[in-house]
Amino acid sequence: MTTTANRPATEQELQELVKEADLGGRDPQGLVAKIILIVAVAWSVFQVWYASPLPFVFGVFILNDTEARAIHLGFSVFLAFTCYPAFKRSPRRYIPIADWVFAIAGAFAASYLFLFYRDLALRPGQPTWYDLVASGVGLLLLLEATRRSLGPPMVIVAAVFITFTFAGPWMPDVIQHKGASLTKFLQHQWLTTEGVFGVALGVSAGFVFLFVLFGSLLEKAGGGNWMMQISVALLGHLRGGPAKVAVVSSALNGVVSGSSVSNVVSGGIFTIPMMKRTGLSGVKAGAIETASSVNGQIMPPVMGAAAFLMTEYVGLPYSDIVKHAFLPAVISYIALFYIVDIEAQIINAKPLERAIKRPRGEFWLRQLLGWSGTVAFICGLYYVVLGIQAVFGVAAPWLLAIGGIGLYLVSLWYAARFPDLELDDASNPDLKIPEAWAVARTGLHFTLPIIVLLWCLMVEEMSPGLSAFWATASVMAIVVTQRPIIAFFRGSREFSATVKQGLLDLVDGLNLGARNMIGIGIATATAGIIVGTVTLTGMGLMMTDFVEFLSGGNVMIMLFLTAFICLILGMGIPTTANYILVATLMAPVIVELGAQAGLAIPLIAVHMFVFYFGIMADVTPPVGLASFAAAAISGEDPIKTGLQGTIYSMRTAVLPFVFIFNPQLLLIDIDHAAEAVLVIGISTIAILLFAAGTMGWFLTRSKLWESALLLLICFAMFRPGFFMDKLYEPYVQAPAAQIYDIAGRLPDDGRILLVVAGTTLEGEDVTKTISLPVGLPGDGRKRLADAGLTLVPMGDKMQIGAIKFGSGAKRVGLEGGFTVEHVLLPADRPSKHLVYIPAFILLAGIVMLQLRRRKTAKLAVA
Repeated sequence: MTTTANRPATEQELQELVKEADLGGRDPQGLVAKIILIVAVAWSVFQVWYASPLPFVFGVFILNDTEARAIHLGFSVFLAFTCYPAFKRSPRRYIPIADWVFAIAGAFAASYLFLFYRDLALRPGQPTWYDLVASGVGLLLLLEATRRSLGPPMVIVAAVFITFTFAGPWMPDVIQHKGASLTKFLQHQWLTTEGVFGVALGVSAGFVFLFVLFGSLLEKAGGGNWMMQISVALLGHLRGGPAKVAVVSSALNGVVSGSSVSNVVSGGIFTIPMMKRTGLSGVKAGAIETASSVNGQIMPPVMGAAAFLMTEYVGLPYSDIVKHAFLPAVISYIALFYIVDIEAQIINAKPLERAIKRPRGEFWLRQLLGWSGTVAFICGLYYVVLGIQAVFGVAAPWLLAIGGIGLYLVSLWYAARFPDLELDDASNPDLKIPEAWAVARTGLHFTLPIIVLLWCLMVEEMSPGLSAFWATASVMAIVVTQRPIIAFFRGSREFSATVKQGLLDLVDGLNLGARNMIGIGIATATAGIIVGTVTLTGMGLMMTDFVEFLSGGNVMIMLFLTAFICLILGMGIPTTANYILVATLMAPVIVELGAQAGLAIPLIAVHMFVFYFGIMADVTPPVGLASFAAAAISGEDPIKTGLQGTIYSMRTAVLPFVFIFNPQLLLIDIDHAAEAVLVIGISTIAILLFAAGTMGWFLTRSKLWESALLLLICFAMFRPGFFMDKLYEPYVQAPAAQIYDIAGRLPDDGRILLVVAGTTLEGEDVTKTISLPVGLPGDGRKRLADAGLTLVPMGDKMQIGAIKFGSGAKRVGLEGGFTVEHVLLPADRPSKHLVYIPAFILLAGIVMLQLRRRKTAKLAVA
C-alpha cells in the first residue's frame, strides 16, 4: 500500500495494509467468501479440539503429533492459496480456477501423512511412487504458498538449502558433503518428522495457534481497545503523555497481537496523531510507535511465536522462558518510556487536559487507593485460590470455575451501570483524558482470561497448549455472553439481537485467528526444509568450522555476524522463520565456539540473542514493515521513520550482548532474593543511562564527554565482572571426581561448570567449558543423570558415557567419549558488585555538573 507524500493513510487504507501483511489481500464475495470462512473457522475449531482434553474424555478423534501437524499444514496451504493472490495484479474479488486446483492439491499433499498414516507406518523407509509424487508436489506447492504469503526471500533461502542438498560434492571443502538422491531428499523432507513436519511445525500446531487465537478473540471482545483506553487514562496527562501511552499500550497489546504491523496500526492510529499534537514530528511519532510495537513480541507473558519454539529448542518449560525474558523486556520498555520523556523535555511538550480536574492531594490519594487496592485484590485472590485447592483437593477446579463465573457476572453487572466508553478522535483539539477508574470499571472482565492464562502457565505449570486452551475457552465464553448479559442487566429489549451478535463475533474471531495463522503455519513448514537440510547433510558441523573461519574464533565477531545475519534475513522473512533458521544454524555454533574459547554461554541466552535480533528486522530499513505501517499513519517517509526507530531501538539491541556475557540479566545464577533485587535495580539504572548516553540528554543536554562517561558507567553496571576478572580469577578448579558432591550442593535450577576435553569426529583435539543446568535439588548423581549425563570414573577425571538424546547435556554440546578434566567453582574473591561503587561516584559527579548547568540556564532565562 502506498500513500501520497505527506498524506496520512485513511483508516480503510490502514486496514488494507494489515490485511496484506497478516491476512492475505483477497476479499472475495458470496459463496467463495463463505467457503473460506467455513474452512478458517473449521481450522480454529480443530485446533481448540486438539489442544483440549476432550478427545481423551470422549475417546473420539485422538490424534498423534504427526497427524495433527499434517492437518495443520493442510489448512495452512489451502487458505494460503485462497486468501493470497499470486501477484499484485491478480484478482482480489474472486479466486481463479488455477488457485482452487493448487489449494486442493496442496491441502491433499500436506495432509498426506494423516490420510495414509497407517500405510506409511507399515512400510517405513520404503516409499512408493505415490508417496514420492505427493512429496514432490507438496514441496513445490509449499514453496509457492510461501512466496504468496511471505514473499520471495523466504523461497530463495529455502531454494538455496535445497540446492545445497544435491550440490554437496561440488561445494568448497569447508562445506562439502556427499549429497543425497531425489528419493532420499523427498522422503526425508516430507515423509518423516525431520523436515517439513518437524519441531517447528509441531509447535505451531501444538500451541502457537491457540495463543494467536486467544489474542484475536480478546481483541474481538474489545480487550485491545480497553487496554488502549486504560493507557490513555493513566498516562495521557503526563509530560509527553501520548508517546508514553504508545509505549505502555503496545506492551499491553503484545498480549493480544503477535504481529508488529497489527500492533502499530491498532494503537498508532490513535497515538501517532496525538503525539503530533503535542509537538513531536511525524517521523519521531511514527518511530516511537514502531519501537513500542515491535517490543510487544518480547514482552511476557504472551511473546511472539518464536518464543514458543524456544521451549522445544532449549528444552525449558514456557514458564522458565517467561522468567528469563522478563527483566530484559521490562527494562527495555522502561528505557523507551524514559526516551520519550527526554523527547518531551526537548520540545517542552504540554500534557493533555484531564476530563475531571481534582486537587493534587485528592488525585494522589485516589491513585494510591487504586493501586494498593489492585495489589491487595491480586494477592488476596492468589491466596484464596491456593486455600481452596488445599482444602477441597480434586473438587477445587469446580469450585474455582463457579467462583470465576461469579466474578465475571459481578464485573459485568458493575460495568452495565455505566455507559460504554469509546476512544475520542485523536485529532480532536478538545480531547480530554478520562479518569482511570472510569475506564477500568467498563472492562474488568477482560482481565479474567489473562489471569487464567497466567495461572495455568506460571502457577499450575501446565503445558503451553493446555494453558492456552483454558484461556481461549474463557475468552470464547466472554465473546458470546458479554453483550447479552450486559443487555440483561441494563434491562434492554434487544437481548436476542445481542445473543446473535455475540455468536457472530465468535465466528469472526475464529476466522481472524485462523487467517492470522496462515503465514506462521507456512513459515514454520518452510523453515522445516532448512532444518531438514541441516540434519540430512550434517551442515551443523560444517557451520562450526565455517563460522570459526570467518570469525577467527572471536566470540564478539561471531555475535556481530549472527546479529547481522538476523537483520539481513529479517528483511525478507518473518520473525518466526528468521528465528528457526538462525537458531538452527548459529545457536549451536555460538555455544560450541564460546565453549572452546572458555566462555560458558547458557543456551537460553544464545536463543534469546537470536530472538531479539529477529524482531529488530521489523524496525530497520529498508524493509521494516512496522516502520512502513507507522509512516502510513503519520504521512512521513518510511525510511526516515525506520532510521529514527532504529535509534530508539538501540536500547533493545544492546541487551542481547549484555546477557550473553552477564546471564544474571536473564535471572540466571542468582543465589538469593537480595541479589535479584540488586540485579533488577542496577540493570534498570544501567539501561536508563544507556538511553541518556545515546540521546545526548540526561538531566539536561549532555556534553560529548558526559555521554561517553554515561555509557562507560552503563557498561560497568551491566558487566561488573569484566573489571573484577582483570583483578581476580573468577573460578578455581575442583577435581572432576568431586562432581557428584558439587552437583548435589547446587541450588534449584543451578548450573555446573565443566571443563571437558576430547577428540571430535574430525580428529581435532578440543577443550571446552560447558555450563550444564541440573534442575531440581537432590542427589548429585541423579541430577546429572536427569540432565542426560552419564559418567565413568577415571582416577581424578571422569569420562563421559552415553549422552541421552534430546537432553540438556546434548543441547549444551557435551559428547560421549570426552573427559571431564575438572569442575569450575566460583573463586573466593570480592563481590563483582563492588564495581558499582566507583560507577555511582562517577554518576554522582555528572549529576552535580548537570544540575548546576541546568540551574544556571534557568536563571539566565529568568
